[in-house]
This record gives sequence, C-alpha cells and structure tokens, in this order.
Amino acid sequence: MDSLLVRGGILVTMREGDQPRRGDLLVRDGRIAALGGELTAPPGVPVLDGRGRAVLPGLVQAHVHLNQTLFRGAADDLELLPWLRERIWPLEAAHDADSVYWAALLACAELLRGGTTWVASMETVHHTQAVLAAVEHAGLGAVVGKALMDRGEGVPKGLLQDPQEAVAEAAALHDAWNGRGGGRLRVAFCPRFALSCSSELFALVREAAARRGALVHTHAAENRRETALVRRLTGMGNVAYLDSLGLTGPRLMVAHAVHLEEAEVGLLARTDTRVVHCPTANLKLGSGIAPVAGLLDAGVTVALGADGAPCNNNLDAWAELRLAALLQKVAVGPAALPARRALPLVAREGARALGLAEEMGTLEPGKRGDLCLVELEGVHQEPAGDEWSRLVYATRAADVVATVVGGEVLCLGGQLTRLDERRIRREARRAFRRVAVRARMGS
Repeated sequence: MDSLLVRGGILVTMREGDQPRRGDLLVRDGRIAALGGELTAPPGVPVLDGRGRAVLPGLVQAHVHLNQTLFRGAADDLELLPWLRERIWPLEAAHDADSVYWAALLACAELLRGGTTWVASMETVHHTQAVLAAVEHAGLGAVVGKALMDRGEGVPKGLLQDPQEAVAEAAALHDAWNGRGGGRLRVAFCPRFALSCSSELFALVREAAARRGALVHTHAAENRRETALVRRLTGMGNVAYLDSLGLTGPRLMVAHAVHLEEAEVGLLARTDTRVVHCPTANLKLGSGIAPVAGLLDAGVTVALGADGAPCNNNLDAWAELRLAALLQKVAVGPAALPARRALPLVAREGARALGLAEEMGTLEPGKRGDLCLVELEGVHQEPAGDEWSRLVYATRAADVVATVVGGEVLCLGGQLTRLDERRIRREARRAFRRVAVRARMGS
C-alpha cells in the first residue's frame, strides 16, 4: 500500500454537514492518516499539488457491465428487450476469456481517467475470472459477479444454466476471489432480472449470498414492458416480487427502479434495499426517469452508475451526476435535487450501496486512501463560485487530475500509471472483431 501527501487542495469530504475547505491530506500505507491545515510529508512520501483543485473521495459507480465495453456503439437506438435479445445477449454469448479480459481493461482505463475508483459490475454468464484478473491488474476496486440466468425469451442457449450449477459457479468465484487485491476485490451474486431467473434460482442465490454475507446485484423495474411482463408472470411489481422471495434488505442492490409502484418506494425504504440510478442508460433505451428525489425523501440509499457502454455510450461518472440532478428538475421541480444533495450520490452513497461505508465514500482518518483530484480552474468552471455547483454542473471527466486507490496514483494528468492504454485499445479492437464474427454481426 502507498503513501502520499496532497498539498493545499479544496477538501470536499462528503461528510454530512461538512463544507469544502482548504487543507492538506495525508495518506499513509493506503489509509487516510490526517487531513486539514498544513501537514508535513514524511520522508520519501510523494506530494501532489492540490492548489486550485478539489480533493474528493474516489468516485463509486454501483452499476456497470465491464464485459460489455467492447460493444460500445453496437446496440444503439433500441428499447431494452430488443436491445438484449437482438444485440447484447448474442454478443455476450460470443465472448471468450480473452475478449472479456480486454473489455474489462478498456473499461478500467476509462473509469480511472474519469476519477472512478470502485465499481459494482454484473458480468456475463461465463469468463468472470477474466474480469477479476483484469481489475486486479488495473488497481481499482470492484464488486464483481457473474450473471445468473436459467430461462427467458430470446436468451441464447449458451447463456442458460441449470440453477444449481449457476449458483455453485458463483459461489466458487466468491470463495476464490473475494478479498483479493488487498481487499479491493469483492464478489457478488448477480441474478440478471426476473424475466431471466426462475424463483428456484432466486432462492438459491438468497441462501448462498446469505451464507457468505455477500451482496446480491440485480436489475428491476427498468422498462415498462419488462415491468408489465413481470406482473403478468408473478402478479406483483418487480420490487414486491423480490421482497416475496426474501431478497430485499441492505445486501440487495437494485439497478434502475424507474417504474416503481407506489407501495414499492416504502418497501425499499423499510427494508433498506439500495437503488442504483443510471440516468443516461434510462434515457438512451427510452426507459424513463427514475423517481430519485422521491426515493431520497423516503430515506432510500441511491447510488449512481453508467450501466454498460452499449447503452450509454461511456463510463463517465460526472455525466451521470450532472444528468441525475437535471432530470429531477424536469420530473419534479428545479429544487428537487440541488448540487449539495446530488454530489454525495457519486461517492458516499455509492459506498453505502456497496456495503463499504465504513471503508470509503468520505474523507476522514482511517478510511481508504481512495481519492479523486479535480481541476476547478478550467474556463468552463470560472469564475470561481460555489464548489458544489462547479462539481455537479460544470465538471467533466477531462477535469480529473489524479485518481488514487489505496494511496497509489493510478492516473495522473490523464496518463495511466499501471496500464498501457495504446495496447488496450489495440487489443480491444482485435477482440471485438472476433466476437462480432462469432455473433454473426460482421465487423
């Protein structure tokens, strides 16, 4: 684990009630040792210049699909179910371990350049070990799980598994990988969504995850047609159905939650089930606008995520943050999600969603040295004013000066320190050509 001193930055701690303030921040052996005022760098500890820059906890994206990064631009202008059946599932079925590895590294490079330090990623059914290996090499933190599917219209045979076999594979991944990388790697159980998972599969997931204290990461209530089909099959809304299976609670992360029934908002709040809002994906697939302000008012933990590259088409946490705030102004009113309320969604609330609030998400002594340094003196951010406003409404991924995980600088001045970006881009192009041919989509 590494150490460093950030000198003279604007500390945005994300702690309740804290205001941005100037000061130093010291990371020693991978953990925040001290912050505020002027600190002395121990001998040999590198110093980062924080002047004119915001120092934030590393950004957390609580719903992505790293393996889908190869499919950027290959599934545009479709609604959710055709998007899955005609493009994404055939492409995922054509993946091999090599293509999954380079897809994940391509994603890691983009994420690190934009200040994201942790993700929760649902992968495809096979080759999830390749994703874990890529993330371990890249240096960022991740909660990763293989997709679990045992039924569903349009699902390729290669993505369907017997429920017992599927959950046994997911459990084996957890037992082999959880806690590796100095604690940076965690493994979750990821039943894809109600239309591709039987009640037997969900029950096995519930039991296996509970035994291991693992997260369950799924999709729900994303699209009107999907939600109507779930009601036809189960007689319930998406979230109510998950609750009937005993899955709701603080270890469940539900991606999207756009089309909730009124009682389901209260259900999410009562059970402390976590929601991940993916605003760009919801717009690009024509799914709608999630009731984020109402969920927050009810006390639900809401995090942010870019979802996958083929329904976004980037992995930029700053774009998700800005859009999340703006959409609530349209859906509810201009004051529904002000900048000071929105900013924590991309760090503190993301850490809570991942069950890691004691480890990260705020700047305070003892927490992980996961940081994001952001330039605040760009022409699109001047003149200087409210830091909350500048960060939420004006900042973009290109403004990130440094991304730090566990005290190790993984990106500085737009340059990745562990990864060879040119090679990753070259190998990703090569891998996609092979996958597209196998999926019979051409090159």
